[in-house]
Amino acid sequence: MSQMPQSAAGSTCPNPACEEPVESGDRFCGGCGYDLSTVWAAVGDRPTLPVNGARGDRTGTTRQAPRGSGPAGLARPGAAHPGAPEHGAGAPGAGAPGAFVEWPAAPGTDGSELPAPVHLPTDLPGTDSGGGALPTHTEDAVGPADPATGERRPTPPAAAPEGPGTAPGPAAGPSAPPAPPAPPQQPPSFPAAGAAAAPVPPGAPAPASAPNAAPAPQPAAAEPEDYELAAPRPPAGTVLRDDPPGSGAPADPRTVVPGALPAPAPEARLCVFCATGRVDRDDYCENCGKAQPRERDHVEQELGAVAAVSDRGHRHHRNEDAFAVSSTALQDGAPAVLAIVCDGVSSASRPDDASSAASRAATESLLAALPRGTHPQQAMHEAILAASKAVNALAGEPGAVHAQGPNHNAPACTLVGAIIAKDLLVVGWVGDSRAYWVPVDRSAPAARLTEDDSWAAQMVATGLMNEAEAYADERAHAITGWLGADAYELEPHTAAFKPDRPGVVVVCTDGLWNYAEGAGDMASILPPDAAQRPLHSARVLVGHALDGGGHDNVTVAVLPFPAPPPGAGSA
Repeated sequence: MSQMPQSAAGSTCPNPACEEPVESGDRFCGGCGYDLSTVWAAVGDRPTLPVNGARGDRTGTTRQAPRGSGPAGLARPGAAHPGAPEHGAGAPGAGAPGAFVEWPAAPGTDGSELPAPVHLPTDLPGTDSGGGALPTHTEDAVGPADPATGERRPTPPAAAPEGPGTAPGPAAGPSAPPAPPAPPQQPPSFPAAGAAAAPVPPGAPAPASAPNAAPAPQPAAAEPEDYELAAPRPPAGTVLRDDPPGSGAPADPRTVVPGALPAPAPEARLCVFCATGRVDRDDYCENCGKAQPRERDHVEQELGAVAAVSDRGHRHHRNEDAFAVSSTALQDGAPAVLAIVCDGVSSASRPDDASSAASRAATESLLAALPRGTHPQQAMHEAILAASKAVNALAGEPGAVHAQGPNHNAPACTLVGAIIAKDLLVVGWVGDSRAYWVPVDRSAPAARLTEDDSWAAQMVATGLMNEAEAYADERAHAITGWLGADAYELEPHTAAFKPDRPGVVVVCTDGLWNYAEGAGDMASILPPDAAQRPLHSARVLVGHALDGGGHDNVTVAVLPFPAPPPGAGSA
């Protein structure tokens, strides 16, 4: 180990724990504050060995720490200190300033044998982690007991050849008598920090602790291989399978009765428009205020050769239209397809529920009547009555009057439907929703199959106004017939047709025909391949209404005529 050059006398602090370089005129150490005018008395029973390899004494002589086989700063056993005076030749007296203590060298090895033990385990007191005495070593590890004194001595190692750094020892042999124990020449020293405590034989009294002696370190407890994790605490009030009611024992999720844990709270929804605001219970963004898309905002369905599309539009905050498409077989096995389209009355309460209930009830009625052999026109009439009954039931639900308020109308909607069975086309309606006939051969004229239950239609029917004047009036779309508890008189309209050529039936709400009112206008926007691609055609018609402004909900169903065989659909 390289050494820093040392100056003359007094160049380092006499404090063994400091050794800060000092000048000759300093009175105090700049590192530890030690008073340089006093003499640091050497401890007689526990000297401090140098760590950095050099130590200055009070006489100005720098003593170099010897190099050994052990850690740096520890004297090699059997080696003389370089520069140290011989015994009795100029050595300072005990207690004199700068006295150098010559400690007896421990027996060493030349590297070919195990080092000789310096301390026996029984020389150091100690207990186990439970406070009991540590077990003693066996006779093989410690050695046989001395017959003269009864003490156990370690078995001496095999003799090693003497050489530099090796202390001579007594020759080992079977005839050599055991050496008597040497009397202690000085008080026993205590182990340094971190040294292991020696075991105490069972039944032997614990050795008395020396005054001001540090307590013997206790051995560390053995580390367990696995740590048992505590089960998480379940929510308060959880019923356990093994705990009696009212016991107050903590619930273990592993033994909780299925269904006893409360359902987790739903995560907060973020707005699909601004992506930052939270959506409240009314489906409006708390940040930008926009209504969130609902399941009914845009709905598409294709079933065989019939398809329908419904959209909320650009102005309404919800979709109050509803539709249902289905197919069945007549009593003789011939295929039949049907479509029901309903438009909720916005001025009434719960218009979306009314349209949904009416479309569902009418479809169920048709699917039950047609396979029984009921004529399709009679089945349509019965379906409209069933739809009216379902809408009337909404007004009679508990709490409906309180929810609607005294100044609100009962739930109401309009209805239009179509059935295609064999060579027969049947339509039925109440209100201003319409059905159109568009032939595949566009050279043939298209036709409107329904008549509106509206103020404008009545003006035209009585001859008070022509069609252009009536529908230009602001009262034109005021309906005179609807499904609902407060309807004046229900008059279901039905009509049956036998087209002589293939074509397409378009069933729609006023959200579409407001942008294509005449039959020719409807035929002009319907794709030519509507009979082969009904879903695509329905999307085109809805897109036409949205491009025109989308002021209302838009719903349209497309049914090819005649009905194709089962399994046929859009290409």
